Amino acid sequence: MNGATPPHSIGELSARTGVPVRTIRFYSDTGLLPPTHRTPAGYRRYSDAALSRLHLICVLRELDVDLATVRRVLDGDLPVAEVAAAHADATALQIRVLRTRQSMLRLVAQRGSSIEETVLMHRLSRLTSDERRRMVADFIADLSTDTPRARSGAAALRTALPDFPDVPSDAQLAAWVEIAELIADDGFRARMAQAAVPPADEDALPGVAPEAVAELIPFVRQTVAAARAADIDPDGDDAVPFVDAVVERFAATLGRPDGTELREWMARQFEAGHDPLVERYWRLVWIVNDWQVVPAHLPFQPWMVKALRRRDLP
Repeated sequence: MNGATPPHSIGELSARTGVPVRTIRFYSDTGLLPPTHRTPAGYRRYSDAALSRLHLICVLRELDVDLATVRRVLDGDLPVAEVAAAHADATALQIRVLRTRQSMLRLVAQRGSSIEETVLMHRLSRLTSDERRRMVADFIADLSTDTPRARSGAAALRTALPDFPDVPSDAQLAAWVEIAELIADDGFRARMAQAAVPPADEDALPGVAPEAVAELIPFVRQTVAAARAADIDPDGDDAVPFVDAVVERFAATLGRPDGTELREWMARQFEAGHDPLVERYWRLVWIVNDWQVVPAHLPFQPWMVKALRRRDLP
């Protein structure tokens, strides 16, 4: 400096950087920004290098780097790149938390949730991945497995566990909250133990000869899958040919006339073999896991029951 007085006072540093004088004085007193020189009257002065140092301090503090880490960077003990990498990870985590919080707030608004429900949803959304997996695992472990069917159901549940993502969509958060509500319900646990997997084809039509069932049920599945693939509404007129084909096959195979009595009997049989709440659970798992819904894998009963009971059908 050739004996020249360093050019910047604390006030000038504040004017150049926008940092309050009190904050600059704090940085200086703690050694983060030591003065380059003092005037005979004891006033602190700072060089251009100190100004650059202050700029770096400001950047790091705006990135939420703590003072101890800032000091290590300024002293050359810690590379800026390493600090940036660590804080990039921390920022990504904060973004995930904020997005989940945003989704939860939207869900509360959509559902018109009570205070108790809002607190529950907040708690569920903050569970760690391990806590969520343990919750589902405990649910499956608590299911009754005293019959082959119940054991098969539990095995099926273990092969398709809901895997809540780090950054869920609004739909995934809503689905996860609904799953958590279901698996906490004792009544649902009892139903799931009995109906986690659909009944075998041979059990789908009690009292009907096995060879007839072996012909009828696959035909119904294929027909409903084709209707769904064509986006046919069971309540719409386009559903009529599909329903008529199924009823015609039942009438011919069982030796019964087509009519209201046969159609209602079929609807009751299909209804008895399907639990809509259990189906709802599986649909929620698909949403949480972001799996594509394949029409052929959906239960055929709900579509067929609705189509059979159209009021304008014979």
